[in-house]
Amino acid sequence: MNVYVPILVLGAVALAFALFSVVVASIAGPSRYNRAKLDAYECGIDPTPQPTGGGRFPVKYYLTAMLFIIFDIEIVFLYPWAVHFDALGMFGLVAMGLFMFNVFVAYAYEWRRGGLAWD
Repeated sequence: MNVYVPILVLGAVALAFALFSVVVASIAGPSRYNRAKLDAYECGIDPTPQPTGGGRFPVKYYLTAMLFIIFDIEIVFLYPWAVHFDALGMFGLVAMGLFMFNVFVAYAYEWRRGGLAWD
């Protein structure tokens, strides 16, 4: 049981900090609300009622979110390589170099295509 005590203490500290932050923010924060603060935030797009047929809506936000997830998942693959860098030797270095080249090619393609511009 002594092995789990530090984990329980860290969890208790995290929970106490979260609760403390919420309570202090509600007490010390400004309480003046206006119409703009009560509106739902929709990524900078003014909320408008949808037509009965559905209508068109911009998907730029969703494309950017998917790009972030894709590149974030690719970066997660770097962690095991970094942990076992010494054990992998030259094979690991070449494999990770090819992987990074692939990531940079995909990044350059999206950049040239305009997928990273917030028009």
